[in-house]
Amino acid sequence: MKKFVLKKQDTSKKNYLIDYKENLNDSQYDAVMHNKGAAIVIAGAGTGKTRVIVYRVAHLIEDGVDPNKLLLLTFTRKASEEMKRRASNLLDGRCSRIISGTYHSFALSMLKKYGNLLKLDSFNILDSGDAEDTINLIRTNYLANKKFKTKRFPQKSVISKVISMSINKQESISDIIMDSYSYFVDEISDIEEIYNQYKVFKKNAQLIDYDDLLLFLHQILKSYPETRKEIVNSIDYIMIDEYQDSNRLQHEIVLMLCNEKSNVMVVGDDAQSIYSFRGAEYQNIIFFPKSFSDCKIYKIEENYRSTNQILNFTNDVINKSTFSYKKSLFSNKEDGEKPIVLSTKNEREQSLFIVQHLLEEREQGTSLNDCAILFRSNFHSFDLEIELNKANIPYKKFGGLKFIESAHIKDLLSYLKVIYNEKDVIAISRILKLIKGVGNSTINKITNEITNNSLNIEEFIENNKRLKSKEDILILFGFLKQIRENNELDLVTILNKVTDYYTPILEESYDNELKRKQDLQTITQIAERYKNIDTFLSDLSIDPAIASVEDIEAENDEDEFLTLTTIHSAKGLEWKKVILIWALDGKFPSSKSANKTEDIEEERRLFYVATTRAKDSLLITYPTNIYDRESGYVLSKHSRFIDDADEDSYETYTLIEEE
Repeated sequence: MKKFVLKKQDTSKKNYLIDYKENLNDSQYDAVMHNKGAAIVIAGAGTGKTRVIVYRVAHLIEDGVDPNKLLLLTFTRKASEEMKRRASNLLDGRCSRIISGTYHSFALSMLKKYGNLLKLDSFNILDSGDAEDTINLIRTNYLANKKFKTKRFPQKSVISKVISMSINKQESISDIIMDSYSYFVDEISDIEEIYNQYKVFKKNAQLIDYDDLLLFLHQILKSYPETRKEIVNSIDYIMIDEYQDSNRLQHEIVLMLCNEKSNVMVVGDDAQSIYSFRGAEYQNIIFFPKSFSDCKIYKIEENYRSTNQILNFTNDVINKSTFSYKKSLFSNKEDGEKPIVLSTKNEREQSLFIVQHLLEEREQGTSLNDCAILFRSNFHSFDLEIELNKANIPYKKFGGLKFIESAHIKDLLSYLKVIYNEKDVIAISRILKLIKGVGNSTINKITNEITNNSLNIEEFIENNKRLKSKEDILILFGFLKQIRENNELDLVTILNKVTDYYTPILEESYDNELKRKQDLQTITQIAERYKNIDTFLSDLSIDPAIASVEDIEAENDEDEFLTLTTIHSAKGLEWKKVILIWALDGKFPSSKSANKTEDIEEERRLFYVATTRAKDSLLITYPTNIYDRESGYVLSKHSRFIDDADEDSYETYTLIEEE
């Protein structure tokens, strides 16, 4: 029988609405056009990583992928919303229908759908502060029963970190303590018991913390194959941003979400993995290709941010890394000045020179808005802040308390948490503490009886007639009960009622009440977008990406300000001029990191992140003759990472006093 041959269509000539070839460089284009099987995109600093993700979302949809079956995972809700918005503007509204969000928000959506498998029907989410308070409550009771007074026992923050690292790194409590907290090795069994009691406490109170979201999703995917199959079949394509920041638990979840086609693409930069203290493992991105039989690797190296002079310096530093994808960033920008490394006699000289330098640059036309001071540790900027204030240079420092973590907002949300879940004893404890005359013993009695399912507030007060503020407690619980039992109230109405009740307490408990009241209004405005308490509380807990009115509308706010920020808070940002201070060996890298290769390598990546924030000008300073109490040595040498760069890639200066 004779046959005709149907030629395979050349998809590169398909009539797309978007001209991908015209709008992307060659390496970006190759990554965007990848549409089958696993892939990893190593996108160096400033190379257009977000652009690749946005264009690939559009390309997949133009190729016929159902947007409802395309999952995009990011580390912040803001990032996912921005990518969806840009993709929609690039193509059309279909892009807004993709499944997107953070790992935790995706996990939450899965738990709301399948949580009944783990007997999770309704629950409140503990934020990190509330989780620590819960652990502290259990810790206090445990130590009281053990009469543990002969030696130091870890504080709640340490226990919380150990538990979180154990979950996210998928390692035992014992291994975490042996590796990072060896001075508490004798307390391993006690910490394990506190963790066990913490799990029981949360279960009884219908509470889960951030780590539980991922842990429980992992359990469902691992223990319920039919449910896993249902979830996997609902997703055709997976894209993940900032994969270098993922932890082991997240990595395992991603692998379990893949179907036999393995249409997963991760994007990131191993050179910017700087969050090991949160459990992030750079090995995930290094060894990702080994998880699949055929994984394509795309490298994007054309940098659109910095000059080649800056890139020559940063390339040298990062390519000395022990474990990394070798790459060399380059730029088509016009040539600029070489980075400058400046030594000063002491910290005060460093601060005085930076102030002088900023004022001179400003007179030459460089706005303070285009300048940033970066530092390894928060306290490194304290002396500089004094000199900036003296010189009347306005600045904003980043990395402080989040709006959602402020006391008055946590108070307000605690009332809502109790209305939604009357067993949330952490929220109940917080609002009881706001009543004058109510002490810890009373709070403990009430919360213990709630946990044991035996509480009747009226009976409790009747049996404790000498109880102080009993009328106020009755009023509070009666008020919350009335709201809880009225099913016709919408969220904003509930919030207004709670705000009216809480406002006199706020006025009596806190200073700066006007701005705090404005914050309450901000919360109400946000609530207008929600229909129920459950979703509202969940979203605020999962990704509290809101700023205080005080931050947004500060009185006498300057139009121009200098940015002061830790390097961790600077990741993803850029400025024309960057000044990295305290680049002193022993401080950066710190003497604490000197004993472990992995710790030194993370410090190297942190140095790389700092220096690649600069677009046109990079100044690195370090004070000398600094006594370091930790090491017992006088520190006087610049950071060892500078030695890894070719001497011709930077210029060295010393500071001398004017005669």
